[in-house]
Amino acid sequence: MAKHIGKQSIKFENKISVISTASTVGTKEGEGPLGQYFDVILRDAVDGEDSWEKAESKIVKDNLSLAVKKAELNMSDIEYIFSGDLLNQGTGSAYGIRDLERPFFGLYGACSTFGESMCLGAVMIESGGASKVLVGASSHFCAAEKQFRFPLGLGTQRPLTSTWTVTGDGAAVLSKDGNAPFITGMTTGKIVDFGITDANNMGAAMATAAADVILTNLRDFNLSPDYYDLIITGDLGYVGKELTIDLLKKEGVDISKNYTDCGIEIYDRESQDTHSGGSGCACSAVTFSAYFFDKMKKGELNKILFVPTGALMSSTSVQQGESIPGIAHAVVLENSFEGGI
Repeated sequence: MAKHIGKQSIKFENKISVISTASTVGTKEGEGPLGQYFDVILRDAVDGEDSWEKAESKIVKDNLSLAVKKAELNMSDIEYIFSGDLLNQGTGSAYGIRDLERPFFGLYGACSTFGESMCLGAVMIESGGASKVLVGASSHFCAAEKQFRFPLGLGTQRPLTSTWTVTGDGAAVLSKDGNAPFITGMTTGKIVDFGITDANNMGAAMATAAADVILTNLRDFNLSPDYYDLIITGDLGYVGKELTIDLLKKEGVDISKNYTDCGIEIYDRESQDTHSGGSGCACSAVTFSAYFFDKMKKGELNKILFVPTGALMSSTSVQQGESIPGIAHAVVLENSFEGGI
């Protein structure tokens, strides 16, 4: 059974395999540097539906189904689904999953939701409560901008600290049977509030939470940063990445040589005018499911610390002048189970 390690980590004693992933993205994401890795690239923002919100739910349904198909399973083989999004009350996931007829845990960890779903799915398998679970997370640029910032029709100028919400869904099938990569451990993040109130500066709002959970993971498992081939945060972008590096250096930890961020990887900053990079639940979900999973399967990466990051705000809290708390969850993925953490 799983073993509690240090302050807030878990070491899994049984193999939990990521047996398949699937990624569906919008046109802008498909035009970016990772375009060749995505399973499906949509031709437009509504995907045949009559609203952005309905489009997101369709993306969720289709992409989760694709992940199951790629695992050579039927949806009836899936015992639980863990998924979430940014829409009010998780409707992106709920409406997308309602016809799949599988037990469902709707999650909200803002843009950290894919990490949260992987952690809870792994715990479910380790506990013996399931043998196969489906995890995912989604977001939609147009729906997120309308909900959290400004309607697109206003043509509001975006500051340089802003990030571009990724349109898409990333999904993975976890199983107690299967080959590498394996989820060997996890570190649950704490809510950390840096006092940021600007909804156009998500990277700064989440950086302290990212630094905190990375530092905790290293201390709980008694590791140095170079144990991992790569440490990957979810959607801090260029601003948040530099802050995270600086915050950890103050603690005597240097991750600058083996650290990247999904929000930096998914877009070309200059040619795609995304300012500080990418964000949204789908940012880490599709980047892992398409790009980093592929690198692990090919053996180009063997040990990664995957740290999806989230800003726990709502449209109401921002309007009321509340600060934006951050959260991050760390998932340890390794190609070798024996001799891992």
